[in-house]
Amino acid sequence: MNALTPATAETFHLAEGPFWDAARRRLLWVDILAGHVLEGTLDKGRIEVTRRHTFDSTVGAVAPADDGTLLVAAQEHLVVLSPDGTRKEGPRIVPAGDRRRLNDGATDPTGRFLVGTLSLDGPSQCEVLVRLEDDSRITRMDDDLTLSNGLAWSTDGRTLYSVDTERRTVFARDYARPSRRRTHLLLDDGWPDGIALDAADHLWVAVWGAGEVRRYSPDGALVDRLTLPAPHTTSVAFTGPDLRTLVVTTATAELTDDQLRAHPDSGRLFTTRVDVPGASVPAWSGLSQSLPVAS
Repeated sequence: MNALTPATAETFHLAEGPFWDAARRRLLWVDILAGHVLEGTLDKGRIEVTRRHTFDSTVGAVAPADDGTLLVAAQEHLVVLSPDGTRKEGPRIVPAGDRRRLNDGATDPTGRFLVGTLSLDGPSQCEVLVRLEDDSRITRMDDDLTLSNGLAWSTDGRTLYSVDTERRTVFARDYARPSRRRTHLLLDDGWPDGIALDAADHLWVAVWGAGEVRRYSPDGALVDRLTLPAPHTTSVAFTGPDLRTLVVTTATAELTDDQLRAHPDSGRLFTTRVDVPGASVPAWSGLSQSLPVAS
């Protein structure tokens, strides 16, 4: 496996949530604290920003629909962003006045969108993971998390992997019986953040604080690791027409001045070619006209 190399000229405060939009051959990601949803091209391992959508709040995640519409997890509610740039507010996930925000999100095997929360007001054990149904109802999957983070599904769609970062845990569960979760991984160093599955059902985990992406076999054994010159590794995705270009996002957030001087590539996106392609991630299945206005 080749080493990861910086792929963007620009650095980002808290880059997260890379998503390969295969239909348009574009990479999507967010800069959470800057309130940016970004679009970019991928060419020979380099990523160029082609469009930037700015929000007046944090943005935790983005997912495209088949027609190019984007579903964006803003700070407290979902937003539908049409290809022409118009926006429509969707369901509120975080109650008004709560000191929390939406964080990482992903589409399940049928295209429904899941997203979780994190606390803005100190330690928590009541963060949620919810699913947006095709009829715009909200289904609560978890309500006892410390910090809901990365999401991924096995290639047969039967197993959901979900991250609870402050517990350093990756859960696994039968997606047909989502309340019956179990601990799949428990890290003893660093904090699990974004995740992705490859076509061999191995789980790739971005490890915040360790500057690593780790690859785990289906039984939870560590089989490989990639190191980055950026300690705050945030997420990972398989991209490109053959899904063999691994994209890793990183952050400058929460690094001291001394750490930033020691790790000047922090905040960039990184890429490398991998031997096993990624599992494809479905587009968002929702219809923009079906979402109610946030309340």
